[in-house]
Amino acid sequence: MSAVPSTPSQAELRERRPSPVDSLDPAYSPPRTPEQKPTEPNVVNKLAGVNEIQPTNEPSDRHIPDNYVSYTISKQKYLPPVTWRTLIYNIQWISFLALTITPSLAIYGIFTTQWNTKTAIWSVIYYFFTGLGITAGYHRLWAHRAYNASEPLQYLLALAGAGAVEGSIKWWSRGHRAHHRYTDTKLDPYSAHEGFWHAHVGWMLVKPRGKIGVADVSDLTRNRVVRWQHKNYVPLIFIMGFILPTVVAGLGWGDWRGGFFFAGAARLCFVHHSTFCVNSLAHWLGEQPFDNKHTPRDHFITALCTVGEGYHNFHHQFPMDFRNAIKWYQYDPTKWFIWTASKLKLASHLKRFPDNEIKKGQYTMKLQELQEQAEHLKWPKSSNELPVISWDDFKAEAKERSLVAIHGFIHDCSSFIEDHPGGAHLIKRAIGTDATTAFFGGVYDHSNAAHNMLAMMRVGVLDGGMEVEHLKRRPAESVASSVTASPVSSASASSVDIQSLADQDEDDRLYQTQLNSQGPVPKAPFGQPQAMVADRWTLSVPPSEKFRIVRSVPEIRPGLLNRAHSLEKMTRADMGGEVDELIGTKA
Repeated sequence: MSAVPSTPSQAELRERRPSPVDSLDPAYSPPRTPEQKPTEPNVVNKLAGVNEIQPTNEPSDRHIPDNYVSYTISKQKYLPPVTWRTLIYNIQWISFLALTITPSLAIYGIFTTQWNTKTAIWSVIYYFFTGLGITAGYHRLWAHRAYNASEPLQYLLALAGAGAVEGSIKWWSRGHRAHHRYTDTKLDPYSAHEGFWHAHVGWMLVKPRGKIGVADVSDLTRNRVVRWQHKNYVPLIFIMGFILPTVVAGLGWGDWRGGFFFAGAARLCFVHHSTFCVNSLAHWLGEQPFDNKHTPRDHFITALCTVGEGYHNFHHQFPMDFRNAIKWYQYDPTKWFIWTASKLKLASHLKRFPDNEIKKGQYTMKLQELQEQAEHLKWPKSSNELPVISWDDFKAEAKERSLVAIHGFIHDCSSFIEDHPGGAHLIKRAIGTDATTAFFGGVYDHSNAAHNMLAMMRVGVLDGGMEVEHLKRRPAESVASSVTASPVSSASASSVDIQSLADQDEDDRLYQTQLNSQGPVPKAPFGQPQAMVADRWTLSVPPSEKFRIVRSVPEIRPGLLNRAHSLEKMTRADMGGEVDELIGTKA
């Protein structure tokens, strides 16, 4: 008898279950570090109230509802606004002391410490070192996972970030991820809509009025470097923030006092407000070339103040791109540092958002800008806003006004005759005629500016679209007789074209007979709106013509276009001047 297999225990099932970390693509996540068993918190962290990080595979936002933002904002109970009377009870004292004692020490040191050039240079170097700990480490590596870093580089950036004294990696990244997810809402920890100074420093000095939005940092809880820094954060800020810069200046060239006040306190003030400018100045100064839905903006000055984090509009659109500035000449030392680290094999999998999608964002904003500009311009009336005018009424009215028909529209050129660059005589000879051919290259191929100016002179729509007078001067019989009198060689070369003209005339007569059988075509009195006329041949133009220049062939009566093509063929055949005689251009 075979033994019955035992049922596995719950602990065994948990061990067999694959971890979500195992399914992560290493190209799109920071490098995984070996798991580390949680240890007891040290004495310093206990006194400072810093809790140990417990590794977890459960994202904190896995079970949030789809309407989390609107629901939370509407249901959350907010604290009353801070007043002068209640200010003392709403101060966050740890942040307040850190942000007031440090600048006080710096100011005291400036007036009591002798200037030392070596210390000044060291202060600038250490400023960039600790600044990169925030921008390249806290921000782009851990908060956005924009690239992978080797473990030595991670430890270096963790130490540099601790020297900036802006919180641990986990705390900083959790707030920043919430900022990106809930930008400009009440769930944003440093929303720019609450004011410049609130976004800059106020959110740290005063207790928040409500809870910030949930943001998952479970990936960081599994990172050994992040847990190590969080566990030892309090001693690290003293070592990296003050002791190290002081010791380097003291042992290096004997300037202990300058090392503490300049490379320590003064440098720390600059690093603080450099980072704070990303939350405030980068949401206030500059332009929005990629999106204007939220407040982030791009500006060179902000980039100078923030170690390259000033192209913030791009960053909020493409947060997982390791670059903040996409053009080679834009100031972004953080990007240059990450790129250099990749060449030294210390970083890998640098993420770049597809250029095609970046250009789409730029293109969309340019279109929107053009649309906004167009709303302040005057545009011509469309055909739906103009009266429909018959050819006979147009001819009669042109005896009193300088009316010219072009492209199916009737234009009043009275105010422009004397200003016409080609001379007033060219417009005067076109009054009362259809000058479409002359305007569209027959006499001069007019520019877009000329087309736009002409459109502003519209006063009506020509009944039938257009009339070409020279095609109506002789009936088909006259055309045939003219061809008979031409030389034999020319007639034989173009007999097919002449016959097609006669056929087209016959088609027109048959079509007109059909229309007459349906009753007379109503004509619009001069000035009558189009909507009041049952017109079969009104030129149809879309109501909105803002972003196009009308250069297409207008709608004309059946047969006219084919006859025009036939005349063009006859001209190319050079029938001994008979075409010129036919259209009346030869004496």
